Amino acid sequence: MNLRHKLQSALTIEALFNKHFENQQYVSEDNLHFLVDLVHLFRPKKPKKETVVSIAKLLLYLQENPEKRALLITYLTHVFKERKFSRMLSDAAILQDSDFVFEVKKRLLAKVLPYQPQKDTLQYILNQVFYLNSDAVWINKVPMEELYQLYDLLSFNDMYVSAKEKSPLSEMLQVMSIIPQRMSGRAMENDVIKMVPEYSQFESPFTAFEKELLLIIERVRTDEAHSITSDDHFYKQLLILHKQCEEYVDKAFSNSSKYGISIKVNQSLLRIRQQLYRMKILIPLLVVNKEEDKRNNTIQLALKLIKFNCYKNNVGQLFNESTQLLSYEITQHTAKTGEHYITESAGEYFGMLKAALGGGFIVGVLCVIKLLFSKIETSAFGHAFLYSLNYSLGFIAIYLCGFTLATKQPAMTAATIIQSLEKGMKKQSRNEDKHSSFARLFARLFRSQFIAFVGNVVMAFPVSLLGIWLIDLVFDYNIAATKWPKLLGDLNPIYSAAIFHASIAGVFLFLSGIISGSISNRNKHNQVYYRIQEHPLLKLSLGVEKTKKIATWFENNWAGIVSNGWFGVFLGSTASIGIFLGLNLDIRHITFASGNFALGLYGTDFKVDFWMIFWSILGIGIIGFMNFIVSFALSLGLAFRSRNIPISEFRLLNKAIWAHFKKHPGAFFFPLKERNHEE
Repeated sequence: MNLRHKLQSALTIEALFNKHFENQQYVSEDNLHFLVDLVHLFRPKKPKKETVVSIAKLLLYLQENPEKRALLITYLTHVFKERKFSRMLSDAAILQDSDFVFEVKKRLLAKVLPYQPQKDTLQYILNQVFYLNSDAVWINKVPMEELYQLYDLLSFNDMYVSAKEKSPLSEMLQVMSIIPQRMSGRAMENDVIKMVPEYSQFESPFTAFEKELLLIIERVRTDEAHSITSDDHFYKQLLILHKQCEEYVDKAFSNSSKYGISIKVNQSLLRIRQQLYRMKILIPLLVVNKEEDKRNNTIQLALKLIKFNCYKNNVGQLFNESTQLLSYEITQHTAKTGEHYITESAGEYFGMLKAALGGGFIVGVLCVIKLLFSKIETSAFGHAFLYSLNYSLGFIAIYLCGFTLATKQPAMTAATIIQSLEKGMKKQSRNEDKHSSFARLFARLFRSQFIAFVGNVVMAFPVSLLGIWLIDLVFDYNIAATKWPKLLGDLNPIYSAAIFHASIAGVFLFLSGIISGSISNRNKHNQVYYRIQEHPLLKLSLGVEKTKKIATWFENNWAGIVSNGWFGVFLGSTASIGIFLGLNLDIRHITFASGNFALGLYGTDFKVDFWMIFWSILGIGIIGFMNFIVSFALSLGLAFRSRNIPISEFRLLNKAIWAHFKKHPGAFFFPLKERNHEE
């Protein structure tokens, strides 16, 4: 920094002091304009985590102007005198409600219209001075050496001077006595205890933690030093109990795979975890081993208060923390389901073809039925109902018969692939590259998807053609005679919105996977299958064995039935919703596109030119690709997020897939045997 710039900085500081401290008088403690302007002077326009923010010019000015420093000390003494902050320290940036939607709405409202506490609180000052989320970033980038100098120049007292009521230490101790009580109460709720049956025969670690902490708090209040040392036996015991509380929460979260978890329980556990983290920050502030620890702890408390207050309305963090475990449980279910959709041997490959042919047969019938429904004169809602009924019953039939609908695979298999990547990240060896392993598994998925496409398309086309021919033969009526322009025109990727509509279908495929996992998780948490199995009336009327079989059937099939039903509703109602909104909304699915192509050809009496056939076939291929890539990408993103795998891995995975494709292109389409060392 050159001399001229230093002089400009000094003049800026001097002008600020002259503006607010006229006639050598300190401004009123109710006037926070000086603090607001001072912070604004040092606040970076675009703070970055690596940016260092220096307050050296302020320190220099205070050193060279002792009279202004005295005025500032007097001002700050009056501004911060007996300011209460216990409520902020116990609540800020911690979940306040187990209702996720309510919490999100409350935080969003607070961003637009911030909550303003009473003027006698420290939070009021922080709201007025540090009102940007970024303030928590740059304030922690001020070098500690400079903060120490500022602390000494302004003659701040450390918080261990007194433990009297309204003193900073008293406020902190009050918070430390309140938070454990809240944790104990929340941890004793029935839904939370149900997640950790292993602790049912033992005393709650939260109760023991609370008792031990209260003893330490009492000692801190009464001892002359108002602190403890790190060698203190009670302090070491407290840390052990805190660790046990953390293990309690971790165990509850890990047990979600056994017992499922609801959003309410998830929020309760998250709140306990946040409160434990808050205690983990506060407990070391009671420890003073050296005299300089007093100054350091006091500064750390101030920095933490600013950080907590800045992040109190952080919606992004709330959403990420609240949905991560649920997304994990959902993708866990889809991962287990997805294992059935990835073929390895030739037998499995042709078994997938057989299942896809069955799925194509049912879709071919659905295409004909939908065309008949389109002939019915009814409202847009009526068509939505009929189409949804047609799709839903058809998809459920495909599922229950064990057949395959090709594009249902990506949403289910993405989590399976990520699961293998996760295992590779945890357990790597010299002979196995996790990315190469991922590429081989992706090749298996792609060829499974390819043969499923082939089976669906190859069967849907002739079945639809046979259906419309039989109707024409029996009733002497070509049901596609007036519909063929739309049936064929909607397949053209150039002159229609086929690509966009295929992408919408891909989103719905992804959502159906989410619904399947969500239903499975919810039923597991609510013990639905166990309730059916032990239902007294069912056991009395049907017998124990039949009731058990019914419960097993529900456990194995109910999530799939519901998700397929909703998938049908999504596909059947999109066009009607588009009409209502005046938007060009519809869906395109590769298997239905194949059936519609057959119906359109028959409607024209097969009098179509080469280019119409060319664009229709190309459109069917593009529709299938968009169905696959959109649903797979969304599911892969969810699986990445649920397992905290960095997005940077995605580029490395693409590179590995391309390298594997260049080596073994045939493996992406057929079950070829690879060499042992490549396996």
